[in-house]
Amino acid sequence: METRVADNPERSRFEIFADGEPAGFAEYHRYGHELAFIHTEIDPRFEGKGLGSTLARAALDAAREQGHGVLPYCPFIRGWIAKHPEYVDLVPQGQRARFDL
Repeated sequence: METRVADNPERSRFEIFADGEPAGFAEYHRYGHELAFIHTEIDPRFEGKGLGSTLARAALDAAREQGHGVLPYCPFIRGWIAKHPEYVDLVPQGQRARFDL
């Protein structure tokens, strides 16, 4: 399966496509130099294929490349960061306790 993740700033979300079909998204709000992730969703037809992880990694990598901090209000993104400690530095130091990171 070929996947592609793209930022769609007009809709305030990162979108993942599987074999050209929309498969899910990670919605965010931009506050200055921070991205607050609020909801992640994978279409039920694509669940169990690792697309959530692919989406989370790509969205967080894009945030890092753009110099944005991350506020993981979304439980999926927060849990993904907790399992991948190399991404904890994206969450501002003063906000980590708030997210149990």
